[in-house]
Parts: sequence; C-alpha cells; structure tokens
Amino acid sequence: MSKFKAVIFDLDGTLLYTLEDLKNSVNYALEKHGMPVCTLDEIQYRVGNGVQKLMERCVDGGLENPEFEETFSDFKEHYKIHCNDNSGPYDGILDMIEKLKENGYKLAIVSNKFMDATKELAKLYFKDTIDVAIGESKGIRKKPAPDTVIEAMKTLGVTAKDCIYVGDSDVDIKTAANSGMPCICVAWGFRTRQEQMEAGGEIFADVPMDIFDIVEKGGE
Repeated sequence: MSKFKAVIFDLDGTLLYTLEDLKNSVNYALEKHGMPVCTLDEIQYRVGNGVQKLMERCVDGGLENPEFEETFSDFKEHYKIHCNDNSGPYDGILDMIEKLKENGYKLAIVSNKFMDATKELAKLYFKDTIDVAIGESKGIRKKPAPDTVIEAMKTLGVTAKDCIYVGDSDVDIKTAANSGMPCICVAWGFRTRQEQMEAGGEIFADVPMDIFDIVEKGGE
C-alpha cells in the first residue's frame, strides 16, 4: 500500500494543454494597445509564474509601461471568456485521474493561474474527481512559495508527508521542495525533461499513467 494519501497537481502543462488560449488572450490585449504580439514559443517560455508575470514578460517595458495595467486587465477579461476555446486534458490524463480517485487518493490542483480560471477549468474537466482547486488570489503568495499547497492540504485534511506533487517546470520542483514533499516531473509539459533535470527533477513520468504507478510505489 502506498505511503501517500493525496496527490497535488499543477494545472497548465501538467493536466491541461492551455498555451493556445493563453497566446490568443495575450495577443488580443497586446494588439488592442498597438503592441507587438507573441509567438507560441515565446508564450511557452514565459508561463509558470502567474499571469501577471506572463504579461510583464510580454508587454514592452513590463510594469514600467504606462499602459500595462489596462493591457493586463484586457487580457484577464478576454481569458475569462476564452480560457477553454482550444484547451483540454493531455491524452491519458482523465484515465489516470480516475484511477487515482478509484484507489482512494485525495486530489488537488494548485496553480499560478488566477483563481476564476483555475476553478472554471477544474470544474469543467475534473468536477467529479478533483477535491479542491486553488489558483492565484490576493493575500496568498504564488508558487514556488508553499502557501497554496498548504491551503490545499488543509482542505484535504492531510500533511506534507501524506502528499506527492506533480508538475512540469522548475517552479513546480521548487514548490514541492518548499512544501516538503517529493515531485513527479512530467515529460509532456511546457519544460523539457532536460530543463527539469537541471532544476533538480529526479522522478519522471513519461506518460500520464506512470503517475499512478509512481504514487502506488511510494514515489519510486
């Protein structure tokens, strides 16, 4: 029997492919303000630290740009409506989540995506399987700080020793370490296996069902 009681997941790049919709909403806001748009590759390497940081990296001059706040606001309004136009679970994710649930594991999503979009996507794809979904909100530090993970653990009624974390980036590896739990790194997300290894990743899932097998074996 596994030593774990709960699995905590990152969302973008781990459970869901979301890059296309992020790009479209970023570019909608940039175009509206006469700014150069971003390619999909540029978006891929600017995500991971929350949408404000994404926009800081995409708006010319970042926070110093006098139009930043308005551009960021336009992005958020557009993304709330269009966050699921082209997004969806990676192949095999729903089966893996279902199997974890059937085997008694508590499941959570912890994301740097803003709270409304996180809850909307979690409800859409995982309403019968994921117990809690936490996104970015005022007054709570974003990943890699452990705050949102701690919040999820409180809701699930578990401690760090009961949990294993699953993500696709250096931010996730740091989040797991800061939360006192091991991290499963996924090979299909927004960062390569090599990049994750360089960030300290040690446990890898090549396909979603590998996550179930690793959890069952106690993180090996």
